[in-house]
Amino acid sequence: MVAVGIVGLGIDDPAVIEAMGRVPRHFFVPDEYLDQAYENHPLPIGYGQTISQPYIVALMTQEANIERDDRVLEVGTGSGYQAAVLADLGANVFSIELIAPLAESAAQRLTDLGYTNVHVRRGDGYGGWAEEAPFDAIVVTAAPDHVPQPLLAQLKPGAVLIIPVGPVGGYQELWRIRRTADDKYESSSLGGVRFVPLLR
Repeated sequence: MVAVGIVGLGIDDPAVIEAMGRVPRHFFVPDEYLDQAYENHPLPIGYGQTISQPYIVALMTQEANIERDDRVLEVGTGSGYQAAVLADLGANVFSIELIAPLAESAAQRLTDLGYTNVHVRRGDGYGGWAEEAPFDAIVVTAAPDHVPQPLLAQLKPGAVLIIPVGPVGGYQELWRIRRTADDKYESSSLGGVRFVPLLR
């Protein structure tokens, strides 16, 4: 998975590559898909949600430019896989999941695997996690049809938001948005993607 689906597709951050090799993806997929756990495509996790393609997880993590002890907000915990990768890099991860059973199972899974630096709560991620802001990075793992203003407001100056934006079933684009000053942002496209919608 790492050699072909991550390094082979252009991921070159050594820390991200090592984290992707360490985090056991098979613990984050349902039993019926265990034989596909290390294939480079998304998989269903129930409730209409998916665990993202490993390459996309690596790309979003690399573009977030995570450093040890960074405070990182994740919107859309899902199975907890992206949170685990961020935590493996030494970030303090605050992850929000709207679907209660997924939030509960992800929190338990992450605890069982020893990720003490991940905090999961059930809630509407559109509004971020204001009590824990500002963040060094924000990673959104579901697509809204526009960039939520509360997430922009919760970035530290110099921090980045990695977010897919676009309609369900239509063209979605992955964006890297850096807060350059109090009310100034610069954006760059990371290409076309396909994510489940950001539920509210």
